[in-house]
Amino acid sequence: MGEEDENIHLQGDSSSENKPKSRNFNFFWVPLNWFRMLCNEMHWSSVFGIFVIYGVSQGTGGALGRVASDYYWKDVQKVQPSESQVYQGITGIPWIVKPLWGLLTDVLPIAGYRRRPYFILAGLLGATSMLVLSLHHNLHVVFALLAMTGGSAGVAISDVTIDACAAEHSINQPTIAADIQTLCGFSSSIGALLGFSISGWLVHLMGSQGVFGLMSVPAGLIFLVGILLNEPHVPNFDYGQVCQKLRDANQTMWTTLKCPDVWRPCFYMYISLALSLNIHEGMFYWYTDPKAGPAFSQEKVGFIFSIGSVGSLLGVVLYQNLLKDYPFRDLLFWTQLLYGVSGMLDLVLVLRLNLKLGMPDYFFVVIDESVSQMISRIKWMPLLVLSAKLCPSGIEGTFFALLMSIDNTGLLTSSWGGGLLLHILNVTRTEFHNLWMAILIRNIIRLLPLALLFLVPKSEPQLPILQMEMLEIREGEEIHEADNIELVALVDHNVDRS
Repeated sequence: MGEEDENIHLQGDSSSENKPKSRNFNFFWVPLNWFRMLCNEMHWSSVFGIFVIYGVSQGTGGALGRVASDYYWKDVQKVQPSESQVYQGITGIPWIVKPLWGLLTDVLPIAGYRRRPYFILAGLLGATSMLVLSLHHNLHVVFALLAMTGGSAGVAISDVTIDACAAEHSINQPTIAADIQTLCGFSSSIGALLGFSISGWLVHLMGSQGVFGLMSVPAGLIFLVGILLNEPHVPNFDYGQVCQKLRDANQTMWTTLKCPDVWRPCFYMYISLALSLNIHEGMFYWYTDPKAGPAFSQEKVGFIFSIGSVGSLLGVVLYQNLLKDYPFRDLLFWTQLLYGVSGMLDLVLVLRLNLKLGMPDYFFVVIDESVSQMISRIKWMPLLVLSAKLCPSGIEGTFFALLMSIDNTGLLTSSWGGGLLLHILNVTRTEFHNLWMAILIRNIIRLLPLALLFLVPKSEPQLPILQMEMLEIREGEEIHEADNIELVALVDHNVDRS
């Protein structure tokens, strides 16, 4: 039978014209089969939730929000770049308190449902916040900041529910842990590519406030996820158990965090993010300055970020096909090193060395953004896989949210640290003489986490990290029933914020 099959195969391929068609046909079906496999392994609503939250809300909506908020703070509120940097950090605070959302969705059902009400709440909060920013033309900076933070909270609440299921699948089905991350990364990157591609054109056409109005659409889709979610009803829930469940969850999280196999990589993840100082607002103000910088238009800024999304997508592809099986420590060493070195491209640009080399600003910035985003994505992916493998069974959603809040605290530290650096070096709306020094200091500090790599386990992604007794919740500390996770997955996110 083997020889007959081989003969048939050879006869079918005897024509040279059929070979490329067959290859193209197989190439077309490979991603579809992969997608179908994930749908079979997870409930279809999980895949739909990933598409909406990561692709539409965090991807497209996040891209539109990033460009719109940059121009909003610069042109509408007219704040300094250091202030804008701090405000951008404040809007990320809802992501730091993700464990709170995780605890609520895990132990406090509303109207008999654990997930639906929180998606509905997130959608309403996000849509209301975006409409306030869009329709109010003289909004005080404090209320504008509150509205942006409310929109961020809507995305964070929806995100935390998605996080738990992927963590659970990563533990129960470790062979697809990287595939889940790839699905999230693809959704986020493709959504961001679409959002950034049209962001500059939309800001030019509608203004930053008009774009905020459009961002109420992704929030509405989050609301739709809450309506369509296939979730079992939990009648006659005993709300008297909520306090005990919260205490049990906190005790289990604290017990897990005290484990050296957990707190050591958590500390490294925080330090690696906190020391990656974010000076994006200083660079953005310089990009768009007509005197000191290249004076990029809204369309060009959006296109630059869209090419960055292509680099991010390429990073996902490289990780999935070449890097996902490498040990955590080895991969993080090279990505952190490249992350620091790649930052020198900004220095070349600000010092105008690219013009001396005959490379136009626009062309050089496109290369810079794509390389930086690709390396950032490759650096972020193993951290997400590592976080998922640190979650104890029973409180996957809450504990993964805790790990992500640690990471987001690192991002907040990075944003505020970058704002402080810009303020100290007197980088303002019109003064950029010391911007090169801020870039140099940032790049040097990026290399410091290499000294703490010993905190990261040497193990490969396919192997478990926690001991079996840590993966099991004792009978007296059971947090919730086995059926209480219906929809969720890992993020992403937002390496760019994420």
